[in-house]
Amino acid sequence: MAKEKKEIDLVERPIEAVEETFSKAETLFHTYQKQITYVAGALVAVVALTWGYQEFIVKPAEEEAQLALYPAQDVFAQDSLNLALNGNAEFMGFVEIADEYSNTKAGNLANYYAGLCYLGLGQAEEAIDYLEEFDGDGTFLDIVATGAIGDAFADLKQPKESEEYYARAASFEANDFLTPFFLSKAALAAELNSDLESALKYMKRIKADFPNSAQGANADALIAFYEAKLAAK
Repeated sequence: MAKEKKEIDLVERPIEAVEETFSKAETLFHTYQKQITYVAGALVAVVALTWGYQEFIVKPAEEEAQLALYPAQDVFAQDSLNLALNGNAEFMGFVEIADEYSNTKAGNLANYYAGLCYLGLGQAEEAIDYLEEFDGDGTFLDIVATGAIGDAFADLKQPKESEEYYARAASFEANDFLTPFFLSKAALAAELNSDLESALKYMKRIKADFPNSAQGANADALIAFYEAKLAAK
């Protein structure tokens, strides 16, 4: 009955009910106005700091890093790996750029280039370190970087690890060139690791999904070879 009476009062006295509600809200605001002001101020400060950081720190650093990257990329394209890696008195190398501009996209890309340089120079462990720092966000470069880590482990005579990274490179969104390329590398690494079942699996996928690729041309022969080896066990 009390609930029913309250509902009736609200219908019969709508203005009084609204005024009472506003009065309570006003009292609540005055009670907590200092806290509300602090919270609002903190939110404004966070927005301002974020905008300021992006506008006055991130953007200039990104532009500066991009400019630093160009000369190193140029000598890299000319196969001057050591110079691209370490730079000289005139420009920064990929290692320094990756360190100096670690929070920029250009600095991230420098990790990729540094890893490839180290790989080309036969320094597999350093190559792995830098390539693992690179975040390709699932792009074409991510596939290449992942496969390059597989190459580095192959150089270190670690076929199990190299197979893992080749298979991972082949697991990205299918690419008619790179996917069968890394599947064939995974098959070879698996064979070197005496894992013929996995090697057969990789070759069968090439035959099924990429029959017209360069690796697909040899798929039947390698599948027959692996099946014969497994049958002889």
